[in-house]
Amino acid sequence: MKLWNKGFEPDKAIEEYTVGNDRVLDLRLAQYDIEGSMAHIKMLETIGLLEKSELEQLLAALAELLEEAKKGNFVIEEGVEDVHSQVELMLTRKLGDVGKKIHSGRSRNDQVLVDLKLFMRDELRKVADHTKQLFDRLIALSEEHKDALMPGYTHLQIAMPSSFGLWFGAYAESLIDDMRLVVAAYDTANQNPLGSAAGYGSSFPLNRTMTTELLGFETLHYNAVAAQMSRGKTERAAAFAVASLASTIGRFAMDVCLFMCQNFGFISFPDNLTTGSSIMPHKKNPDVFEITRGKCNRLQAIPNEIALLTTNLPLGYHRDMQLLKDIIFPATTTICEVMDMCDFMLQNIRINKGILEDKKYDYLFTVEDVNRLVLDGKPFREAYREVGVSVQEGRYTPTREVHHSHEGSIGNLCNDKIVEKMARVYGEIEC
Repeated sequence: MKLWNKGFEPDKAIEEYTVGNDRVLDLRLAQYDIEGSMAHIKMLETIGLLEKSELEQLLAALAELLEEAKKGNFVIEEGVEDVHSQVELMLTRKLGDVGKKIHSGRSRNDQVLVDLKLFMRDELRKVADHTKQLFDRLIALSEEHKDALMPGYTHLQIAMPSSFGLWFGAYAESLIDDMRLVVAAYDTANQNPLGSAAGYGSSFPLNRTMTTELLGFETLHYNAVAAQMSRGKTERAAAFAVASLASTIGRFAMDVCLFMCQNFGFISFPDNLTTGSSIMPHKKNPDVFEITRGKCNRLQAIPNEIALLTTNLPLGYHRDMQLLKDIIFPATTTICEVMDMCDFMLQNIRINKGILEDKKYDYLFTVEDVNRLVLDGKPFREAYREVGVSVQEGRYTPTREVHHSHEGSIGNLCNDKIVEKMARVYGEIEC
């Protein structure tokens, strides 16, 4: 069945090529397509395009389909083009001509837009929830290990003292910036395009405010053309949010791989959370974090893929847009899986609390000693030169004392403020 059927069938090869993977991908939209149809027909009844008895029949039938979709039992049959066609076909089989009335006042263009907006809202809520869960884990670890010192690096050279509290907390706060993009993407998705039809509105007296309220959208895409222009923009906003999260998590994964290396030896995991070598019996590889790093790198390519797919398309709908599903649907799933696995691994992380006892980290304390001299009254440049010369001449002996008290430093992590900041941002999305 095809909603555009006009009495002829396309060549089989053309049909397979243009439909592509939609039958599989559209199964994820079934619930939202049904919910959109339920709101649409309630509105149609108020403007006289459906009788009350017809509305009741349609709502009852759609409620049954919705239940099956939520259970994962919804099927798009062979020969049926997409989820929209399948829903209408099943209604028509059950109710006859009444089932054919649900499409009045809309196009597949605004129908799929509604499905995608509702779907992306739910997906972004899930992404927000997983982000918050990982954030909570990192904050807890930051608090637990706030007094455990570790080396800090610039240019991969030993720089200044850091701490596990600072390390874990840094990634926690970085997730807040990513969460802002998740919220922005959610706001972009949270606008109702229904009633824009093929992109130029309808001659029916549609009540678009009513469907906005019924579907729980924050607002309308008022301009019908602007509503159609949002196809691709919603996906791009979501892709940027996913890519930002992937950047943060991928960077953390790289740290973990580095810090697990015996040359660093900062952290470890239980043996059963690592993998081995087929030839080297001593190996305990950080495969989870290497796979995480790889997945995160792939996810960071998605905004560019969407941009290239949609760049310079003229006004109106184009079938290119169908390919966006192949890109964004797996992306939201993957980022949630990555954050889940990261959270699981962090529940089992072990840290080395005696790292700085090794003499190779003596130079970490040069800045501390420069600052100590300055506090004793010596000009900074003279103090810097004094410590620098002692290093060059091999006379430097560190005091190994760390006194950091300003906001966001080793001795004052401000995790409570970071938690408050996340709460404000997370609170902007309906979870």
